[in-house]
Amino acid sequence: MSAAERQRQIVGTARRLGSVEVAQLAAELGVAKETVRRDLRVLEQHGLLRRTHGGAYPVESAGFETTLAYRTTMHVPEKRRIASAAVELLGDAETVFIDEGFTPQLIAEALPRDRQLTVVTASLPVASVLATAGEFTVLLLGGRVRGGTLATVEHWTTKMLAGFVIDLAFVGANGISREHGLTTPDPAVSEVKAQAVRAARRRVFAGLHTKFGAVSFCRFAEVGDFEALVTSTGLPAPEAHRYALRGPQVLRV
Repeated sequence: MSAAERQRQIVGTARRLGSVEVAQLAAELGVAKETVRRDLRVLEQHGLLRRTHGGAYPVESAGFETTLAYRTTMHVPEKRRIASAAVELLGDAETVFIDEGFTPQLIAEALPRDRQLTVVTASLPVASVLATAGEFTVLLLGGRVRGGTLATVEHWTTKMLAGFVIDLAFVGANGISREHGLTTPDPAVSEVKAQAVRAARRRVFAGLHTKFGAVSFCRFAEVGDFEALVTSTGLPAPEAHRYALRGPQVLRV
């Protein structure tokens, strides 16, 4: 097996399983652990994987994106802490945009139920969570529903969103980096997120530390567009400071 074939197999395994371990790959491929580590370094340089201690996980790209069902099984306690901290930034907002994805869904669940809010979302799960909450008015953006994330996209969605002025947007991303800003694999999703950023007076990013340094296909915002970045403690403090120098407050919870 050539190096290129081996690396393709590693990427395929990582995307199928969600992560890979050096020792397991070495045994399955019949090569030394150092060979696998070298392959992982190459794949990370190509933006296909992110290395961890003892392994790697796939980076979402134009050709690969995890489903909402998969996201509900990974790092749930960390995502709940992030969601709770993000909601603490609600302030006096009366109109809120909540993005698609599992962490935004947890934000919706954490919203205070004792105040009136108008919530705009492209996410069917978010709308479902809030539809029966007594004090909330929920506006679900129309459009084509993406099966993997159960969220609406395309011109119907962005046209409706363009008609609003929103107090606060809770936005997620597949990757966030100081150089390339906030990115996502699908151009249709990128357009919705970009319109939400344009429509909102205040913007908060909420996502795991694994999103930092990752770069996907479509850029929809810059780091400096956000007043706060809420993430997990896995983001090193010096790296959080570098992001804070771009303008936002960085909260590690």
